[in-house]
Amino acid sequence: MVLSKEELIKYWIDSSDNDFRAMIHLLEKGDFTWSLFIGHLVIEKLLKAWYVQSISDTPPFIHDLVRLSEKGGLSLDEDQKDILDTISAFNLRARYDDYKMEFHRKCSKEFTEKWVDNIKEFREWIKKRLLK
Repeated sequence: MVLSKEELIKYWIDSSDNDFRAMIHLLEKGDFTWSLFIGHLVIEKLLKAWYVQSISDTPPFIHDLVRLSEKGGLSLDEDQKDILDTISAFNLRARYDDYKMEFHRKCSKEFTEKWVDNIKEFREWIKKRLLK
């Protein structure tokens, strides 16, 4: 089945929304490392929706959020790039064992809540641009 551009964008947004609910659930349950890992996916999928909307039906298979933004032609200020760089690290550090323990120690409730708030803000910012 071939999806239209609008259906593909909706697919990425819906998938991101599902991950957003999982991120919040994990935060509430105190599973901070996985909450941030899923938070990375929330933003990655929205950036892939942006890529489909702006460039092509097939987003690149990359997880670096700044690179994905740049490839999609999304203009970001330096603060947004810094935020996306940090969120990108949640993907790498959640997956590789040699970083897991260090990352796990870093993921206090306060640290995780701060970054979940950053993810929420960026999510709202990009969704406003997607739903135009």
